[in-house]
Amino acid sequence: MNGFKKVVIQQISKILKRDWQLVVLTLMPVTYFVIFHYLPMYGVQIAFKDYIAAKGIVGSPWVGFKQFQRFFNSYQFWPLIKNTLSLSVMQLLFGFPVPIMLAIMLNQLKQQKFKRFVQTVTYCPHFISIIVMTGMLYIFLSPRNGLINLFIKALGKDPVFFVGDPKWFRPIFIISGIWQNAGWSAIIYIAALAGISPDLYEAAQIDGASKFQIVRHIDLPGILPTAITMFILEIGKIMNIGFQKAYLMQNGLNISASEIIPTYIYKVGLIDAQFSYSAAIGLFNNVINIILLVSVNKLAQKTSEHSLW
Repeated sequence: MNGFKKVVIQQISKILKRDWQLVVLTLMPVTYFVIFHYLPMYGVQIAFKDYIAAKGIVGSPWVGFKQFQRFFNSYQFWPLIKNTLSLSVMQLLFGFPVPIMLAIMLNQLKQQKFKRFVQTVTYCPHFISIIVMTGMLYIFLSPRNGLINLFIKALGKDPVFFVGDPKWFRPIFIISGIWQNAGWSAIIYIAALAGISPDLYEAAQIDGASKFQIVRHIDLPGILPTAITMFILEIGKIMNIGFQKAYLMQNGLNISASEIIPTYIYKVGLIDAQFSYSAAIGLFNNVINIILLVSVNKLAQKTSEHSLW
């Protein structure tokens, strides 16, 4: 056993001496994850305690699953689940295919100047902050002088208070999200398309294939592994849909549709200082995400050759 340990230590020392630059480079992200992602897991235990700040995490009494039962039995449980899932599923359903279609269309363009122009125009909204983005929505959708309502009034119709109507919250949230992120999300698919051999396109053109046939038989199979990976990652965060945007768009009139689990956690945790209760809700949220991630990854393994692990 001592000999085995000695061999292992020698091998590690050899690797450190040979690849010390890579080790130093890796040390920075590893340190970040350890400090900001793994060490805070120690505080997850307050989800099973009645946390009292004066007593600290260790001194606070254990209450088991009391906080979880409180959440499951609350009148807000099902509305929160419904709002969160409906918003996430609709965003995935309508938002996920758009970057793929955009990447395929850009890949088909022959005029490089126009292609670069379209790429720049679609990339730029990604760099607009969520706060500015929400402010733009309020300005454009204002019932008094918003651009959309000016057009509606020009048609002889009454203005619509879009941001105050619960039925308009989800369409506005999803459409604005697509506009802001479609171009940036398309980058990875454009890179995947760039990796397809040009010989395949030349052979298809010689055989007289149409653009639709090229897309169907070359482009889509070429980006399928990337699309599956991105889809699995999106499923893994389906319960953690954008807190900032939902909270900034939220008001007393649309709260029946805009109150989702992340915004509720913020209110009960930081505003109402119910730390144990909010920690329990957050832990429940993350467990659901993990279950969905593992399940979809397992399904991808069985139905295709591509998965995260």
